[in-house]
Amino acid sequence: MDNYSDTSLKTGASDHSEMEAKARSMRVPYVDISSIQIDKEVAAIIPESMARRYSLICIDKKEKKITLAMGDPLDVFAIDDVRFRTGYDVESVLAKQEDIEAALDFVYGEDTSWKEVISLVEDTSLELKKDEETSDEEVVIDQPVIRLVNMIITQAVEKKASDIHIEPFEGDLLIRYRIDGILHEVMTTPKSLIPAVISRIKIMSNMKLDERRIPQDGRIHMKIRDRDLDLRVSTCPSLHGESVVMRLLDKKSMQVDLTKLGFTDKDLTNFKKLISHPNGIVLVTGPTGSGKTTTLYSALNGLNQPDIKILTVEDPIEYNLKGIVQVQTNARVGLTFATGLRAFLRQDPDIIMVGEIRDRETAQIAIEAALTGHLVLSTLHTNDAATSVTRLVDMGIEPFLISSTMLGALAQRLARTVCESCAEPRPTHPELKKIFDRFGIKDSDISMRTGAGCHICNMTGYKGRLGIYELLIINDRIRELIVQRANKTDIEKEARNTGLVKLFEDGLLKVAQGKTTYEDLSRVTAE
Repeated sequence: MDNYSDTSLKTGASDHSEMEAKARSMRVPYVDISSIQIDKEVAAIIPESMARRYSLICIDKKEKKITLAMGDPLDVFAIDDVRFRTGYDVESVLAKQEDIEAALDFVYGEDTSWKEVISLVEDTSLELKKDEETSDEEVVIDQPVIRLVNMIITQAVEKKASDIHIEPFEGDLLIRYRIDGILHEVMTTPKSLIPAVISRIKIMSNMKLDERRIPQDGRIHMKIRDRDLDLRVSTCPSLHGESVVMRLLDKKSMQVDLTKLGFTDKDLTNFKKLISHPNGIVLVTGPTGSGKTTTLYSALNGLNQPDIKILTVEDPIEYNLKGIVQVQTNARVGLTFATGLRAFLRQDPDIIMVGEIRDRETAQIAIEAALTGHLVLSTLHTNDAATSVTRLVDMGIEPFLISSTMLGALAQRLARTVCESCAEPRPTHPELKKIFDRFGIKDSDISMRTGAGCHICNMTGYKGRLGIYELLIINDRIRELIVQRANKTDIEKEARNTGLVKLFEDGLLKVAQGKTTYEDLSRVTAE
């Protein structure tokens, strides 16, 4: 998924100011519990079941009075219940919901209530009743199965996962979450539950229950803790049953501000100049999951004005953008990127966004749109910016057409950011010092950090992600090289002469600044 759904890149200051304003309106204090050391003995005054039920944690105790950090500090019922159960007087303070959930896992350990649900489900049989007249199969699924699937999804949201992987193996069903780009195993269930769990997900996403031989796609809309959530669901037949992947699309976590994605000031200025052109093509490149869609949505959000008509054709539409006409492709009825793009030319647009240029036909129509006075934004799957030019040539586009329409290409990756709650200074290893020297990064500019691991980051040392970028701007000399069918190396060499910063270099600068680590940079870049 090309979004930063699991990582809010908002500045901490704005988050805290919003919470402080909310606390003032409630007439209670606000406490940033991510920045304090929680005493497990004090927190354990509240039984785990009660703490999780009311989503609160005890952060202080003085004589016969305890302080509760709560998502809703005005919940009188919860406060009275705690007072009655513990015998302490209670003071409530406001805290961020996600911080409370992380602190609960830190104090009590991971929420294992799913094990209780599994024990209830194990005796549940999945019944398939066949209707004699219609030959349809009606699935009868007991409540514990429904509760288990809901719990899998809810915990993924709480942990800010971007994807849920449900994978059947010979002996069990494995559940994994992708958090900040890394897969984490969270639970296993007995093999006997595979049919019930998969069928429940199919029902929720309006898939065919009796079709297990071919892949299927569906969508689930849910409301979890006052958050509207869309899940894009994909099933695929495997050796031991159907494998399911659910992509979580959360509007609240969608970052649509270019200034908060990780651009350097120079790249941000130059990228804004590219997308301010009245016509031409700007490409965003990178592998799946590198944040391309988020970058395009952020660009469109900045360009969206009442006097500008913006159309998008996507597969799928990940987020609804107000004021922008978005079209979902549908291969079954012949609505592809190419046919949608061709129809757009008759819709009087100013700006067109194509989810991906996959073939020659789509590329050719995008070129035509740019030649007729439209700004076209799209994505390609290439490893770096310069390769986007040669990829279009390989698709069969004439070099002179690319030269006359292409404005630039942005290659990107997502690296994990060091957790602010447990960040600590890190000495520079001699070998790494040599790398910094090779790329001209001075000692005075190095302030490396690493995450020690805490309850906020689930002991990983990382919390959230930021972009690493490589921006290629097509100048007159590069246009000449394109017409001459120059290779990627020659184009990149010329771009380097005019200031191109490679992905690795941009990431290395962010390592030096303590935003990410060299280990994670090595994970997401080829160098």
